[in-house]
This record gives sequence, structure tokens and C-alpha cells, in this order.
Amino acid sequence: MKPVGIRLREVRKSMNLTQPEFAALGGVEGNAQAHYESGARLPKANYLIGIAHGGADILYVLLGVHTPTLEASLSPQEAVVIKHYRALQKQDQGAISQLSESLSDCAED
Repeated sequence: MKPVGIRLREVRKSMNLTQPEFAALGGVEGNAQAHYESGARLPKANYLIGIAHGGADILYVLLGVHTPTLEASLSPQEAVVIKHYRALQKQDQGAISQLSESLSDCAED
């Protein structure tokens, strides 16, 4: 398994962030980020919480296992429905949500 520092660098690069930008997510300076990525130091919990809130896959950083995404579990048809929904205006999304809820309620009866 890859060391934490290597996984941390991979996650940072996948987010297209520089070391200083990523360090800011975790509330540390750029040199601390460099130490984490090189393996010279291990990150603290507050840093990990910060980068997780910033969108980093913290499960991968810590355990080497990617966090499952909702998109990965969707069928192709479900993915198309969501894509179309996201392309709608907010008002239309609300109407679709109401329709979906009504249809779901009917199916449960």
C-alpha cells in the first residue's frame, strides 16, 4: 500500500490544487503540506477534517480505499435522469421533485 504522503499528494493533484492552496484547506502552511507529502510528518486530525470539508477523499488518504460515490452506483438510465434534472432551472427541478414524490407515494400504496 502507498504511504499516506503519496496518497495525500495524489488527492491534492486530482483536485488541481497547489501545496499552499491545499494546505490552506487544512489550516496549515505550505511547508507543513510538503512535510506531509514527503512522509517527514503525519498530518493531525484538524488538518484532515479541514481537507475533508474541502472535498478531499479522506478515506483514500487514510486507508487507501476510495470513498464510494453515488454516481458509481447508478445505472446508465439513472445517470441520464440525474443529468437531465441538473440541467433544469430551479423551478423546474422543484416540479420534477414533486412529481417524483407523488409517483413514489402511489407506488408504495
